[in-house]
Amino acid sequence: MKYEWRKQERDLYLPKGIQVVNVPQVHFLTLTGHGDPNQPAFSAQIQALYPVAYAVRMALKKGEFGTPYEYTVYPLEGVWTTTDGSRDATLNKAALAYTIMLRQPDQVTAEQVQLAIARTRDKHPSPYLDQLQFVTYTEGRCLQATHTGSFDTEGTTFAAMRDYLTAHQLTTQTTMGDYQHREIYLSDFRRVAPERRKTTLQWRLA
Repeated sequence: MKYEWRKQERDLYLPKGIQVVNVPQVHFLTLTGHGDPNQPAFSAQIQALYPVAYAVRMALKKGEFGTPYEYTVYPLEGVWTTTDGSRDATLNKAALAYTIMLRQPDQVTAEQVQLAIARTRDKHPSPYLDQLQFVTYTEGRCLQATHTGSFDTEGTTFAAMRDYLTAHQLTTQTTMGDYQHREIYLSDFRRVAPERRKTTLQWRLA
């Protein structure tokens, strides 16, 4: 049976309203960067991540590493902060620092990822393949909500999340104020109109 994250992990990826969740320890393919995500470099990084993820998926589906396993590729995610403390209406996109990520199934190993990168290099060469890392990421207890609309209007959802924090006497665990956050892109922002995009926003709780 094909594993589909939208069905098996709805509470984690598709929150109803604002809620507290426990995010498990998971594996990711990651690339780091800085600057305005509307610039070409950001798109180029995304284009380097996906072919590797699909190469891993195909190898697992064929049973190259044991029992065949079929699954839907996880959505793109990003951890964001700013290097100058700006946020919301005053956000300086040139000062953004980020890690973009694609989650991998638990059974994926670093060796399998390196094989997938080697296969990808032949078909989809990219200088970012040399920077790609396979990491274990632990988020833990988080507050999350789904934002509908443009990335530029996320401040409204963050404001509602801040109200929730206050009402429930919760605090975030951040290094750059509460702008440091995680985004899960439920819509393909390269194809979906800004007003229809759905993005799960997450803050790590102390």
